[in-house]
Amino acid sequence: MITKEPEKFFTKNYVVCVGAIICCILWGSAFPCVKIGYKLFEVNTDSVPSLMLFAGTRFSLAGILVIIFGCILKRKFIVPKPKNLWRVGVVSLFQTVAQYTFFYIGLAHTAGVKASVLNGLGVFFTILAACFIFRTEKFTLVKLAGCILGFGGVVLINLGGDFSFSFTLLGEGFVIFSGLSSAIAAGFVKIFSKHEDTTALCGYQFLFGGIILVIVGLAAGGTFGGVNAGGIFMLLYLAFLSACAFTLQGFLLRYNPVSKIAVFKSTNPIFGAVFSALILGEKDQLLSWFTLLALLLVCAGIFVINKFGERRLKFRKSG
Repeated sequence: MITKEPEKFFTKNYVVCVGAIICCILWGSAFPCVKIGYKLFEVNTDSVPSLMLFAGTRFSLAGILVIIFGCILKRKFIVPKPKNLWRVGVVSLFQTVAQYTFFYIGLAHTAGVKASVLNGLGVFFTILAACFIFRTEKFTLVKLAGCILGFGGVVLINLGGDFSFSFTLLGEGFVIFSGLSSAIAAGFVKIFSKHEDTTALCGYQFLFGGIILVIVGLAAGGTFGGVNAGGIFMLLYLAFLSACAFTLQGFLLRYNPVSKIAVFKSTNPIFGAVFSALILGEKDQLLSWFTLLALLLVCAGIFVINKFGERRLKFRKSG
């Protein structure tokens, strides 16, 4: 059914809901798992080359997993059309190289709970990019109100319990840049998936981006520490979650409006905060009132933008 009528399948409301929530659960689990991966592989988090090497290894594996899945699904070896290689390169630059260089460095310099909330800002960047860069949607006052709520949550999470503003470029700043790169990548995937098979686009952008990160990391002196069974398992899980979540999101973006998918990303900071609290023991920060209020503001802003903003747009069109 999926292979014969993909558009009909991926536009069903329950498929969009379940698929997008699965993506957010996987992405949410990445926050603590990456930090655990640092410890298991004895990655020096003060060494940018080592962080890039670790990220590159993960995404190279993710690309291989997606390509293998695509080959099994298509029953043939998949490869992008030569004329679309530049499209794969563009997506790879923003989705893998830029986003995860910022993400890995930022996550190494901020708490998992805080990073998960800041990463939720990427939803607003996605909508703003769709409105002003890719022009696939219209920007309204309702969406502006939602953005203000979201930014309020981001500011609040940085105030801390004693209301002292804590912000560093390598920490919180790079996590925000990661969200911006992800937003631009989502816009390109929406457009480019019309010209190239989604699985091939996702798989090879991961592979190319991962290889670039590995080469740069090694050339700059990046290294791993100990290699053990636990570390290998964690690396494989991180590769799997990236392969699964991004490919599934690619199909959802191909057949649905960007805003319809973005609304479900309101759960991403929630899952990230919960997993960080449970796995990393950051329960005090999760249960503090300012963090819970920040999460509420971020999610409320996303809900307002995608629910009421789109309703208003449809009403105007019908009238």
